[in-house]
Amino acid sequence: MSTPDVTIVEVGPRDGLQNESVHVPTERKIAFIEALAQAGHRRIEATAFVHPKAIPQLADADAVAAHLPTREGLLFTALVPNERGVERVERTSIMEWAIFTAASESFNRKNINCGIDDSFERFKPVLEAARAQGKRVRGYCSTVLHCPYEGKIHPAAAVAVIRRLFLAGCDEVSLGDTIGKGTPAEVRTLCGLLASEGLLSQCAVHFHDTYGMGAANALAAFEAGVRVFDSSAGGLGGCPYAPGAAGNTATEDLIFMFEGMGMRTGINLDLQVEAAALIEQVLKRPLPSHTYRAIRARGAPERPNLEMS
Repeated sequence: MSTPDVTIVEVGPRDGLQNESVHVPTERKIAFIEALAQAGHRRIEATAFVHPKAIPQLADADAVAAHLPTREGLLFTALVPNERGVERVERTSIMEWAIFTAASESFNRKNINCGIDDSFERFKPVLEAARAQGKRVRGYCSTVLHCPYEGKIHPAAAVAVIRRLFLAGCDEVSLGDTIGKGTPAEVRTLCGLLASEGLLSQCAVHFHDTYGMGAANALAAFEAGVRVFDSSAGGLGGCPYAPGAAGNTATEDLIFMFEGMGMRTGINLDLQVEAAALIEQVLKRPLPSHTYRAIRARGAPERPNLEMS
């Protein structure tokens, strides 16, 4: 199997669903994940081992993890916030554990009830267990561009937290524009600082689409050198601690954009649309992805046109 030019990390099953009030049955989540794997995804964020009261939608994390499909080269990720999370994830086959913090002190306190320094202390046992067991660790750094409470985040402040995540032992850090207010110019500035420190090649980007900048910001990150992009099927998502934040950049939109540029994603767009449709049926509301809606409206498969007119 050839290596794609860009890697898309499908976060729909976790980050996409966590803020949905409509209950998604466990069997539908498993079918959704299976459909995403069938579409060609190699990296899927499956669930989160958090307290059920914190995120009720993901209370079935253990059941979902027990029924993940097995494919050569398929890597599943799960959020593991603390030692209790470690106990649960150790009973699964999930090979990448994710930890999370933010570039904003205020957002951290709203999101996980502790400051930045305390968040590093909290996930230290997770990192130690992961190293002992040979697991990959993915770090999430939220609010790298803007915070709903503090406003614009200074790029140097974001880089300082991202650097700490790598020094703590993360294999990769995903840079989150949590409220979707960033612009391509801000993305280029942050990426430039990370590149100057030799960190950008280990970073992914995670853009929300609140202001319609998700794909534009992804393109800016690509042009800066990023090759790993988080996105969610149908544009699912949102954050309970970021008022007004829309869903993630839609996976279908990124596939259409990148493949239209001649970049290989390794994902079948038609099968991706079918996977998103499984969740739309449960949620009973239109999904915001532009490409998804266009293909569904026409009722026929569509590919990016690579020929000059």
